[in-house]
Amino acid sequence: MFSKTKIMKSIKDCWDKLNSADAIVVGIGAGMSTSAGLEYSGERFMKYFSDFNEKYGIKDMYTGGFYPFKTSEEYWAWWSRQIWYNRYLPEAEKVYKDLLEILKGKNYFIITTNVEHQVQKAGFSKDRLYYMQGDYGLWQCSTPCHNKTYDNEETVKKMLDEQKDMKIPSYLIPHCPVCKEEMTMNLRIDDRFVQDEGWYKANKNYNDFLEKYKDKNIVFLELGVGNNTPGIIKYPFWQMTYKNSNATYILINLNDASAPMDIENQTIGILGDISEILEKILENK
Repeated sequence: MFSKTKIMKSIKDCWDKLNSADAIVVGIGAGMSTSAGLEYSGERFMKYFSDFNEKYGIKDMYTGGFYPFKTSEEYWAWWSRQIWYNRYLPEAEKVYKDLLEILKGKNYFIITTNVEHQVQKAGFSKDRLYYMQGDYGLWQCSTPCHNKTYDNEETVKKMLDEQKDMKIPSYLIPHCPVCKEEMTMNLRIDDRFVQDEGWYKANKNYNDFLEKYKDKNIVFLELGVGNNTPGIIKYPFWQMTYKNSNATYILINLNDASAPMDIENQTIGILGDISEILEKILENK
């Protein structure tokens, strides 16, 4: 099934399928936020992290998240900036608002590997979202000693305001209210990731939606999903399309508009910038 072929179809083909679908499952990856301008490298990185670049040689926000800082004061100085400038500072970007407009009045559910919360900021209902990789806006116990997450906005803002020389004051280092160990990010980077009550509820909502429409006229719309974690969105979308002859797989991607040969006739592939493509789809609405 996994021999791939390039698929190219028109914007009109895409809109016709979306408009006639019984249900739409949207899978959003990193390419969507890149299209929105939330880039982790280059000029935007240097705007907020030039001092970390100069001192530690960190070249982008992604690799910086894995840097072995020697102290917690340095670690949280980095992460408070990472969180603030990607999760709290940006308003909902136009590409996400355009997606909301395209899906208005339609029966949809969204799964995303992105952690910067742009989908909810754009106005999508939380009950139709599954943030399965975590959220920059949440902390968890680093042990973890219990399955609960904690909102971090107030403390992150203090960290940002009070840090000096790439260090936060020691009193701002967050600790678990239960075991007193240091907190960490609620991001799926190892087996300590906390799946809290909200995570399980979203997971159930997503799977219930898939089950309800598994044999119906369903569209799997993939936006900016790459090959870093294809097992979360891309491969399941392929497999569910293959199993349902009524399904359509639509992918919009800047670099790769290919799909397995076995679902070639069920695929609409559009190569290009997601923001530009969604604008064109809106023009067809």
